[in-house]
Amino acid sequence: MNEVSLNTIRKYIEFNAKENPQSDFISCPHTNNKISNKQLKINLDKINFYLVNKKKQKKNSIICTLIENSLSSIQLMLGIMYSGMIQVPLNLVAGEDQLSYIIDHSGSKIIFASSSNLDLAKKIANKISSNIEIVEINKDNFVEKIDNEFEIIKENTNYNDNALLMYTSGTTGKPKGVMLSHENILSGGKNVQISHELKSKDKALCVLPLYHINGLIVTVIGPLVSQSSLVICEKFSTTNFWKYISKFKCTWFSVVPTIISSLLNKFSYEEINSLDLSFVRFGRSASAALAPETHKNFETKFNIKMIETMGLTESCAPILSNPLPPKKSKFGSPGIPYGNKVIIVDSEFNEVLRNTIGQICVKGENVMKEYYKNPDETKKSFYKDWFLTGDLGLMDGENYVFVKGRIKELIIKGGENISPREIDDILYQHPAILEAAAFATNCEHYGEKIEAGVVLKKNQNVTENDLIKHCENLIGKFKSPDKIYFFSELPKGPSGKIQRFKIQEKIK
Repeated sequence: MNEVSLNTIRKYIEFNAKENPQSDFISCPHTNNKISNKQLKINLDKINFYLVNKKKQKKNSIICTLIENSLSSIQLMLGIMYSGMIQVPLNLVAGEDQLSYIIDHSGSKIIFASSSNLDLAKKIANKISSNIEIVEINKDNFVEKIDNEFEIIKENTNYNDNALLMYTSGTTGKPKGVMLSHENILSGGKNVQISHELKSKDKALCVLPLYHINGLIVTVIGPLVSQSSLVICEKFSTTNFWKYISKFKCTWFSVVPTIISSLLNKFSYEEINSLDLSFVRFGRSASAALAPETHKNFETKFNIKMIETMGLTESCAPILSNPLPPKKSKFGSPGIPYGNKVIIVDSEFNEVLRNTIGQICVKGENVMKEYYKNPDETKKSFYKDWFLTGDLGLMDGENYVFVKGRIKELIIKGGENISPREIDDILYQHPAILEAAAFATNCEHYGEKIEAGVVLKKNQNVTENDLIKHCENLIGKFKSPDKIYFFSELPKGPSGKIQRFKIQEKIK
């Protein structure tokens, strides 16, 4: 089977089962169970038969899942797409109103919920006028509970058939449904493979939720298309993170900046030196900007290369990545395009000169076709076939992109555009800061002024005035915060991205 014919999730599952039947694809540290490529295909054929014959689902049926990371969630997720159906992974922390909206908007008639999420499933189902079936499953052994009497159903899926409907967690308004095809998903996985040079011997540690595009595409589909493997964790745990990497000899992991900060804050040099991490090739950061100071501190403390990347739900995760050594990596940049094209444009959609700030745009087989049932938003989000990310950035002479913030987050003080990311990076340079986020508030004189929220590292003590002076010394008074708020934790979205707008809500 050649690369061209491997154009659906099912074809990759079948290929891996044929070429490397005994190789493990999934390992679970919570159950100590492993699933080989051969067993995975058997399990997904079983799920396919169950969905069609027991649950009366058909091709293109939309199926919601409300399950924590587990052996059941990853197999059901793959099984739905394997069956030519469309999976809608529900965000476990999104809130009842948002979840009921998603179920209603998607038109799904069935929710698979793990036992621990059954009450939540019932609550959100009660908010919907149409009838919806709730199926309770065990997060660890769903497949084993299905009747073993099954037949293999022939595939009738094409590369351009829809496979995944993932709703974005927008900071304002209703979430948008990003409709992704088999081609989109597999292209996203291949972009992970080529940017990180994944080989069959690699093993990823998956600690990010599968209801987020990063966890799903990067640490599941990346290993699938590279014929490698993954370790599926229910959630991130600072206590268990390095233990699992050491126990399973993981060669790489994908995390978000808040996790990197947690790991830096948790472990002493003595604890790190007691670990054998020699087999780890790299760590990977995405979903939010990684402050250069945090990046450097991680590499110094853990002696592991951290690769900063950038991705979107609409592009099936990665659009940019820093290369692996010995190629050049640049602090403060999520890297260069891999597997898709990226340009920077002005307000008239003309490509700008190098080192000029504009909107980041992407084009490629990984980019979604549409927002589900939302043609107006789809039209607004594309210029010709370029997807408009809403992110501001510049591209240097070596094709490295530097992100300057979201267009909607831009601070306009006295007519001057100021990127909140620039202020974040300065705050992170202070040794007491664990997390930081700058934002705009109204000002009678300047139109907008700058404030910031911070979280201190444990056992650190610093005053508001100390931090303001620190900023003034490095970027001057005009760009420095007028006020700084101290928190035990900054509000975050499901991907771990700090939400600036919610800090403003907390201080009102």
